[in-house]
Amino acid sequence: MEKKDFYYDLPPELIAQDPLEDRAGSRLLVLDKVTGEIAHKVFTDIVDYLHEGDCLVLNNTKVIPARLMGTKVETGAAIEVLLLKRREKDVWETLVKPGKKAREGAVISFGGGLLTGKVIDVVDEGNRLIQFQYEGIFEEVLDQLGEMPLPPYITHKLADKNRYQTVYAKYEGSAAAPTAGLHFTKELLAKVQEKGVRLAYVTLHVGLGTFRPVKEDNILDHHMHSEFYQVTQETADLINNTKQTGGRVICVGTTSCRTVESAAGTDGKVMAGSGDTEIFIYPGYQFKVLDCLITNFHLPESTLIMLVSALAGRENVLNAYQTAVQERYRFFSFGDAMLIQ
Repeated sequence: MEKKDFYYDLPPELIAQDPLEDRAGSRLLVLDKVTGEIAHKVFTDIVDYLHEGDCLVLNNTKVIPARLMGTKVETGAAIEVLLLKRREKDVWETLVKPGKKAREGAVISFGGGLLTGKVIDVVDEGNRLIQFQYEGIFEEVLDQLGEMPLPPYITHKLADKNRYQTVYAKYEGSAAAPTAGLHFTKELLAKVQEKGVRLAYVTLHVGLGTFRPVKEDNILDHHMHSEFYQVTQETADLINNTKQTGGRVICVGTTSCRTVESAAGTDGKVMAGSGDTEIFIYPGYQFKVLDCLITNFHLPESTLIMLVSALAGRENVLNAYQTAVQERYRFFSFGDAMLIQ
């Protein structure tokens, strides 16, 4: 299976640069994963597709303002640091630009010295381990100095930080938002529950590896990034009970999907626990838990378009994407949504 098998042509003007004023006001393309049939709706219609006894799985991770602009203490050179994963209390794995200015031992100052970081190691993919020093509480310093780490294809500045958070975001740790969840409002989730649909929350801290391009022509040679996930006993019981009683498990976003599939045993039962997952889902994968998926439109040749192709079939997905382009849907993080059922 080759990377080029998942290519589609996307006009740049269809990449959404700003969130809609109304979170739930986006369009919704509904794809039947068996027949390939397509329907065009608005996101609030999602309630009509959810049934009593179903379980909606949401990722309650919270994005941290992980983008820091600093200067190298020795030379004054500008350096950008992106926090990827906390390794220890004050040691983070980071992506640094330009990397050649951040060799081991380099000290970087942020906010006029409110925060300093020392590069203590160079690890996989050229990422840097940085040990930070500061006074007070790290999260408060980060909130003061950091910016939201918007994906590279978004060039507009975000006016309101909260628009890159889901309304149910709870546990800090993500370098990117679980964007399918951005469409939900508290009012819409209340309507979903009123219909008899149960809400289950999982946590997966999204790393920037989500946006890392697949470089190998043969997708089987691609190494997936590692991300931390957690599933509570309450959530595991809720999902397992849904399956036992004939309900459907509908994941909101590829991150929720990857979490429940990582936490499931060979018997399809979800187990409570936490850990790191490198699960790579591509066509041929047999889903153990997920029945339906609410997702956004993904980059050509990305691991995420491979995941949705595993669920609905490559031909069906590429046809749906071609249709979305023709119908001028908005693409990627702040774009429109898709329901695969």
